Amino acid sequence: MFLYRECLLFLLGGGTYVGLEWLWRGFSHPSMFLLGGLCFRLIGLLRRHLPPLGTVLAGAAAITVLELLCGLLVNRALGWAVWDYSAQPGNLWGQICPLYTLLWIPLSALAAAADWFFTAYLLPEPRSQPRPKDP
Repeated sequence: MFLYRECLLFLLGGGTYVGLEWLWRGFSHPSMFLLGGLCFRLIGLLRRHLPPLGTVLAGAAAITVLELLCGLLVNRALGWAVWDYSAQPGNLWGQICPLYTLLWIPLSALAAAADWFFTAYLLPEPRSQPRPKDP
């Protein structure tokens, strides 16, 4: 059940991220589905171990680091040109920039709230049944 639930949440995170990119930029890329799913699951993990403000700040930092790593792979190493922030002030190699790091803060808060909702109400962990007493 754990793997099933985590896979569903990964798919939800990936699909949501791609949807947000379509709304924001008008297009997306399949690599963003994988990045979005990974970010969503990481924020869910952070939510279980950190207080709310820590979750949001660590989530924004984690998204930024994952975006940098993904950008170095898909944009630089593979040459897919999925995004380019080189025109943004304070960018690092055109892969991340302060503006988007700030945008990841509210996105992390929404992701943490969504993770809480889905894991609490729609995909809760099954309760273990007490063992029957031996006769």
